[in-house]
Amino acid sequence: MKLIGTVPFSRVLEVYRADHPVDRPHESNTNQDGEDVLHMADDLLGVWHRVLLSRDEVLGVVLPWHLSEGGGRELVPRSGRTVGEAADLVRSGGAEMAEANPVCSRKLDLFREAPLTPVYLSTVPVPHSDYADLRVRTGLIHLDGLHRTVAWAVSGRLSPDEETEAFVAGPPDTAPAG
Repeated sequence: MKLIGTVPFSRVLEVYRADHPVDRPHESNTNQDGEDVLHMADDLLGVWHRVLLSRDEVLGVVLPWHLSEGGGRELVPRSGRTVGEAADLVRSGGAEMAEANPVCSRKLDLFREAPLTPVYLSTVPVPHSDYADLRVRTGLIHLDGLHRTVAWAVSGRLSPDEETEAFVAGPPDTAPAG
């Protein structure tokens, strides 16, 4: 992980809202939920950093429970799963996974080609039910960007030579070094 610098939460929200408007027409717009989780992380940790992550660091981000937008098959169990593991599941699940989780599948398809945007992480789980049973309690924990990062991994957009911008809540010394 390359630390660019500390940023105020107001800047984190400004960037988030520019990329994730609450009023964006979409069949499953969860942008308000994402913003709510950012506020939880800020309340819990109080400090934010802008960083650049390697491909391996993005693949190692821990995702919280996700039932694939109300679908029929968990993308991430309550114990958590990394971005890389979720991408492997999507690849191996093929058409069956897509049929069981149509909204999630459409989001993944959208983000395979959409512009790369920052992801939002914390160094500890936030106090939300989706994070309560995570096995991993420190590291890089997802706040927003699940569909984007999994889609990038599935489609090969995470290049070993390029870095992914992220905003991380928490002290940088508690996250794994890159």
